[in-house]
Amino acid sequence: MSKNENNESQIASHWKEEELIHPSNLFAKQANMSDKNIKNKFSLENFPNYFKEYSDLISWDKEWDNILDSSNPPFYNWFVGGKLNASYNCIDRHLLKYGDKPAFIWVPEEESEPDQVITYNELYKRVNEFAALLKDFCKLKSGDRVTLHMPMIPELPITMLACARIGVIHSQVFGGFSGSACGDRIIDSESKILITADSYCRNGKLLDHKVKADEAVSHANSNGTDVEKVLIWKRYQDKYSSSSSIVQGRDFFVDELLKSYEGQITEPESMNSDDPLFLMYTSGTTAKPKGIQHSTGGYLSYAAGTSKYYQDIHPEDVYWCFADIGWITGHSYIVYGPLSIAATSVMYEGVPTYPDAGRTWRIAERLNVNIFHTAPTTIRMLRKAGPDEPAKYKYNFKLMTTVGEPIEPEVWRWYYEVVGKKEAAIVDTYWQTETGGFIGTTLPGVEPMKPGSCGPGALGISPIILDENGKELPPGSGSAGNICISNPWPGRMQTIWKDPERFIDTYFAKYAIKGSKKWQDWPYVTGDGATQSSDGYFRIVGRLDDVINVAGHRLGTKELESAALTVQSVGEAAAVPAVDALKGRVPELYISLKPGYENNEKIINDVKQAITANIGPIARPSHVWVTSDLPKTGSGKIMRRVIAAISNFVDVGDTTTLANPEVVQDIQNFVQNEKKKLGEIPQDISKEVEEEIKRFGSQDN
Repeated sequence: MSKNENNESQIASHWKEEELIHPSNLFAKQANMSDKNIKNKFSLENFPNYFKEYSDLISWDKEWDNILDSSNPPFYNWFVGGKLNASYNCIDRHLLKYGDKPAFIWVPEEESEPDQVITYNELYKRVNEFAALLKDFCKLKSGDRVTLHMPMIPELPITMLACARIGVIHSQVFGGFSGSACGDRIIDSESKILITADSYCRNGKLLDHKVKADEAVSHANSNGTDVEKVLIWKRYQDKYSSSSSIVQGRDFFVDELLKSYEGQITEPESMNSDDPLFLMYTSGTTAKPKGIQHSTGGYLSYAAGTSKYYQDIHPEDVYWCFADIGWITGHSYIVYGPLSIAATSVMYEGVPTYPDAGRTWRIAERLNVNIFHTAPTTIRMLRKAGPDEPAKYKYNFKLMTTVGEPIEPEVWRWYYEVVGKKEAAIVDTYWQTETGGFIGTTLPGVEPMKPGSCGPGALGISPIILDENGKELPPGSGSAGNICISNPWPGRMQTIWKDPERFIDTYFAKYAIKGSKKWQDWPYVTGDGATQSSDGYFRIVGRLDDVINVAGHRLGTKELESAALTVQSVGEAAAVPAVDALKGRVPELYISLKPGYENNEKIINDVKQAITANIGPIARPSHVWVTSDLPKTGSGKIMRRVIAAISNFVDVGDTTTLANPEVVQDIQNFVQNEKKKLGEIPQDISKEVEEEIKRFGSQDN
């Protein structure tokens, strides 16, 4: 065994190189970016001046003096001296030309309910009125923090833009999170105001959401943070849809308060470029959530630029980002990016497959959507539930984006061939909450696509792969290491809210030359493993924490899952480690099947054979567990830490935030009973190993 195989930042890579697929000439001719020399203009020799191209896409109250202040790495300020307002950039400046154009088309989950079309003029009116309410009734001022715990209703972007209009820092908590998770974020951000909704529709049910506000406020109060007011948006204007009682003096209905602010105009607050725009908390299982702090000028320019050049949004397009605004994707690519370039966006309340597997494609057909943006999780869900459904509908996508996690080549091909009808260009994106926007992807009008690969670094981004000792792994090496970004960029987080030391320790300490004032000595550590092919394209192999070490051979979970998905009957797959006395760890696979397939021994053997053939005998799973469903978060991500705990007879922890907590007990009973029959109950698991198992897949939260 070579020394490198034990390298903590190096994962064995067995990926087959996929073919390059070029977008059509028709797409390239209309693309916002078709300059084949653009990458030369954005080469590191021209850093940081090339980012002026992004700053030119937004309007400045006062033009910036310096493009970058890098005097105190890794704390950088972009467009120093510049002043602007994000709400103005997303609304006001479009009114003359696009005032009557839809900014949002909101589609409720119930098909019997009408769409809500919000033009830029209407958005301007509603944002101004709510901003006036926040300023007057809530006494909020620039720099204050407000926590939002809201579902996918149109009042969510209205609330965000109203906060931005008066310089208030918003912290949106994903609507599927529990009240206590919301409370933790209230405590950390020291919010005095909580903005929520009474209810929302999900999977055919009207869910009570206000009850979580009571839990959040109680949790915050018991930890020393007093929430003064709770503002409640109603899902249905004519009724209150919650069992939670209204607390007098604390809880207020927004629709009633707004009557006092009808027609009021709130002048946008001119903010410094480096003033915080919002906080977005990332969750984990072993430490408190991190408040990722994003700036106003740098973030907004980067969201605008990547929306224009990578998602190829033109004002006449109908763009649908099928994500939740509770995640960074929704912030950057439903709200701030698209609105800053005058897009028309579809916003959908519910789940992709309600009431059936054709719902997504019906919406796309009816609204003439031509740009579709979603996560591999959703793509796998749609492929599993209705692989032949897209062919039944007459929509025409010119471009499709994938976001949030690596997409398996087999799933990519279905997306391209069936959903995109071999006509749409695919932009497979790699980025994180912390990066603010895409950092690895292909320029759709210039660069070819490669199934399973995000592509090269995005414009202005210079990724490198480093081993444990900080040595760069060259393209085509066949090894995976820690993908890092060697240079700063405007969309990147400023810091962790109130915790600069944690910011340095988490994202820079591994490779930084402490004390250096040169940005070159502070590469950004993503925490993800990747490999780079000889053509410069990167393939993300998953979190470095989510690696299964089999007898010193480090296997990326994404490779295992991708191999399983090449089996025709498999709809979803999740790989987890199981403790083994001989090998240390062995992989186990959990799969759910597409409709029309029944569990049998042949499917299990086919999965094992596919993994053996694609990766090698070392990766052959000890078990393949076929389940009716896999435990998922509210956003649809498989909760690998839960099934890893089941495989190892470790406490599964809190499952209340799962979208389908009922499946956990069924899986646990089935898997652990089978293991008991086989005498495979792990003996004497140490506290360290137990913590390792609990950490596995924690990024899926």
